[in-house]
Formats: sequence, C-alpha cells, structure tokens
Amino acid sequence: MKILIMGLPGSGKTWLAQRLQNHMKCAWFNADEVRKMAHDWDFTIDGRLRQASRMKNLADFESKACGRIVICDFVCPTDEARLSFGADFTVWMNTIQSGRFEDTNKMFERPTKVDLHIEHFITEAEVSNVVNVIAGVHA
Repeated sequence: MKILIMGLPGSGKTWLAQRLQNHMKCAWFNADEVRKMAHDWDFTIDGRLRQASRMKNLADFESKACGRIVICDFVCPTDEARLSFGADFTVWMNTIQSGRFEDTNKMFERPTKVDLHIEHFITEAEVSNVVNVIAGVHA
C-alpha cells in the first residue's frame, strides 16, 4: 500500500508522516530528503514531475518488491503529479491557506479525490484515528 500525504509546505505533512511511520512500522520517504539525495532542487513543473516519479519509484519498490506499506510526504501540487505517483491512499493536509513559497501556491491544484481530508493541525492523540482510518481501508 502506497500512502501519499500531500499539501502545501508547512501544512504538517512531515509531522504526520513521522508519527504514522512510528505507529505503523512502515517505510517512509520524505520529499526533501529524497531531493537532497538526488541533488535536485528544480521546482519547475518538469522538476516537480521528476520528483513525483522519483517518489513513485521508491514507493513502488518498497510496496511491491518488499511487501511493505509505504508513506510518502510531499507537496505533489498538481493533479498530474498525483496521478503519476499513483497512491493507494491519499491524505490531504489542508491546514493552511498558503505556504511559504509563492510559486508553489500559484501552481497548487486542490485535489478532487482524496481518502482523508485533514483541515486542522491534529494532536498526538488524534494520530491513532488516522491510523485506524488507513487500517480500515487496508484491511
């Protein structure tokens, strides 16, 4: 199972991904860390699609070849990038109106289909609710 946690920069994606990974004992890829490894800080549309493809390849390897649940947290700002990634479960962190990067704000497309829409910053205690929702789908 591939889980995408997406939303604007500063919306809490990494915070949630880290906690879910601790609860679910699954693989986790953070887009910033993957970009560091690739030495690729291109945020054009092509660069963002390349990043979505990179994240997809990592997640596919872990989920298909290793049989693991995988969490990927990244902005994934367009429908094309989200479609390219091919998540089995999508969490939209819709907790802020705009992020710290204006170019990302301008290109960000509100997703039309998500499995879990989070509209406020959640607490540690609420993380288990998210785990239960994901487990219900994964069962």
